[in-house]
Amino acid sequence: MVPMFAAEARPAEGRRARILVAPVTVTPTKPLTPSHLKGLLWTDVLVRATAALADVTHLGSHTAFHSCEQTVGFWEFLDRTFGDLDYSACSDEDIGELYVRYRRSGQTPTAAACRPYLEALDEHSWVHPASARVLDIWQDQYAQLGMADPGLTRHQPPGLALEETIARLDAEGLCVDLRRLGGPVYLDPTRWGMPLRRIVAADGRPNYLACALRQLLPLVPDYDETVLLCDRELQPDYVLLQRVLTKAGATVHRVTLGRVAIDGQIDSARHGGWHRHTAAALLRAAGAGYDEAALRFGLRLYFIAVLGPGTSVPFSFDLLHRSLRRARLLLTDDGGATGTDLADLVGRHRGRHRYVDPYRLTSGLLARRQRRPGRELIRTVFA
Repeated sequence: MVPMFAAEARPAEGRRARILVAPVTVTPTKPLTPSHLKGLLWTDVLVRATAALADVTHLGSHTAFHSCEQTVGFWEFLDRTFGDLDYSACSDEDIGELYVRYRRSGQTPTAAACRPYLEALDEHSWVHPASARVLDIWQDQYAQLGMADPGLTRHQPPGLALEETIARLDAEGLCVDLRRLGGPVYLDPTRWGMPLRRIVAADGRPNYLACALRQLLPLVPDYDETVLLCDRELQPDYVLLQRVLTKAGATVHRVTLGRVAIDGQIDSARHGGWHRHTAAALLRAAGAGYDEAALRFGLRLYFIAVLGPGTSVPFSFDLLHRSLRRARLLLTDDGGATGTDLADLVGRHRGRHRYVDPYRLTSGLLARRQRRPGRELIRTVFA
């Protein structure tokens, strides 16, 4: 019999460590905003720098989270409101406006209304044309930003069914299942002094945390270290996720990032107001006058080193262009051609974990007394 929670995996002597990097996913219902770009670029540098030291798997599946209400509910709203609309010529901003309209309506579709969409997703790998269009646009933007595509449009179902996930949690005393009484399913972390957290509604619909557990529980025992990245608003759920995965035998680290304030406000993309600051708009504004390498390097300097992990620095086009100019200068500075070993260079920024800290690595490039970065570091990690 396969144990509910497997024992922790440890690297054999002489074997490179295996690291799983699992950032929070962005629902494909809207354009990418500065807060999204911050998380994506942070993840990109973490993965690329850590790959010099370990075997890294970047988990970027959207399939596992399509069943959440934010996505499948939007699909039902689109078909009920607009019928057979052609989304092939829509921009991500066009679709984002429809998503804002859906959230403002305050009307959450019933479980019965969403069921055909979930069945099509599970049985036929189907994705609604609106989200498929958004993912296609993101693929192009990932390429412009120099980020590897983790499988945006690939069907990557989670390793566990929802019932299997609940059974594993229940076997470990981490679940309160009230469905036989017509109630919801709760994750029970009270042993750690934490309150119950609903993961499945009374009508059977899972939330984001349930979907993350379905995806991660069967994976983490195969890795020596798992790195979770989330924004500050999701931190309570990710603290829970970290606890459960650690109980499953994994070594888990959590990286929490603050969202980016725009015009003094930190708002969810569901509220709109992002038109001048979408990924497409920023690429147009930042791309003028800079070649591909300077653009990619400069964006990483800005979103990681300048904005930092918190929320204290608001978005600024002026600071963005300063970072782009600094990147161009560093790329043309012959003093940067050093013979320092890449693994040794990035390894200095690991801290007490195996993964490389993107903020420590990137901010170090801007220090006045810092030796100019080697071209191999820039090419491999930042451009």
